[in-house]
Amino acid sequence: MRPRTAALASAALLACLLTACGDTALLPESAGIGPNPTLPAPQKTLIPTVHIAPAKGWPTGAMPQAAAGTTVTKYGDGLAHPRWVYVLPNGDVLVAESDAPPKPEDAKSGGPKAWIQGLMMKRAGAKVPSANRITLLRDADGDGVAETKAVFLDNLTSPFGMALVGQELFVANADALVKFPYREGDTRIAAPAVKVTDLPAGLNHHWTKNVVANRDGSKLYVTVGSNSNVGENGMAIEEGRAAIWEVDRASGSKRLFATGLRNPNGMAWEPKTGALWTVVNERDEIGSDLVPDYLTSVKDGAFYGWPYSYFGQHVDERIQPQKPDLVAKAVVPDYAVGSHVAPLGLAFAEGSNLPAPYASGAFIGLHGSWNRKPRSGYKVIFVPFVDGRPTGQPVDVLTGFVNGDGDANGRPVGVAIDKRGGLLVADDVGNTVWRVAGTAAR
Repeated sequence: MRPRTAALASAALLACLLTACGDTALLPESAGIGPNPTLPAPQKTLIPTVHIAPAKGWPTGAMPQAAAGTTVTKYGDGLAHPRWVYVLPNGDVLVAESDAPPKPEDAKSGGPKAWIQGLMMKRAGAKVPSANRITLLRDADGDGVAETKAVFLDNLTSPFGMALVGQELFVANADALVKFPYREGDTRIAAPAVKVTDLPAGLNHHWTKNVVANRDGSKLYVTVGSNSNVGENGMAIEEGRAAIWEVDRASGSKRLFATGLRNPNGMAWEPKTGALWTVVNERDEIGSDLVPDYLTSVKDGAFYGWPYSYFGQHVDERIQPQKPDLVAKAVVPDYAVGSHVAPLGLAFAEGSNLPAPYASGAFIGLHGSWNRKPRSGYKVIFVPFVDGRPTGQPVDVLTGFVNGDGDANGRPVGVAIDKRGGLLVADDVGNTVWRVAGTAAR
């Protein structure tokens, strides 16, 4: 190929990668939302759609837009890629400042797909070394702004989820569940980590691990995402992944609780039924309208389809050989939240002071799409619940994370209800924790 022709071809390829490259959204975004979403036929393209909002951060004085009847304030800022928030019983807020761990040397090279993924991450604002710490924020005077910021734990390994049981604080690192002694009011833990159990690590296509405790604290539930999009690296490296593990707190022994969950992140206990719920990031590269990410209750022993099928028995033909016995028992998720929206944070409204229509249901942080045109996600939504089940359409709670130029001023991740009933939102591009409260509460 002549140099000029090659240059033009490369430019065309780059333009294709940064836009949609033959893949358009054929359905309204709402079609992929709810308990019975419309699912079109798969659209396999030579080159995946790459249409991410490049990370820019918030201009001075700018902030996301809160829904009517609520207001948003900056609870804490100056953070380093804050991913998860956890509220301690005394009201202190722990923030996991974290990013992906370094990849093994044998995983740093790859073909065109690896190059595409590298480009995607560059446009997303990555990579900087992970801060590998948990920071404590304290709002002692109750004005909705933390006046104390202290390094609570450091020298961690890409930490994400946190759970306090009694006087033990559990932290889900990328490679292990660990614990530390905790005393109420402490602003620093100096004690070394004690390993509870190893967690599947390695290539870390999905590195985040979350953890929640059951009501009596005897069991811990840990999310582990897949090591690929749809098993293209072989199923051997997926051992123990795309799953939620149940860990015995006393002994550290563990068992698979639920499987076939491509990348589960946020987990929470539904207050009316006591059931465990999670949000899951589904697969990419078969169209802007496939596959819907979802919110679902988690049943002991259930299989949710990945990688062989999606949203029940919709077979993914890319996976060979198939396993029809597994597909036949794949559980249909409870509620689709939209295709490629990347749901990460999950918190139920129990204890919230936000007004109706946010009284009963789930807040979800949507980190935002990379494989969809037009973009989807990049906001915090609320899914109403009636009698312990999701119903109706979601309601926007916090928006405006993408500016008029298509750049991301911020991207929401973890969400939590604080001690005074406000909704906390970790923003890993804006390096801020936002607080949404009812106008009357303010």
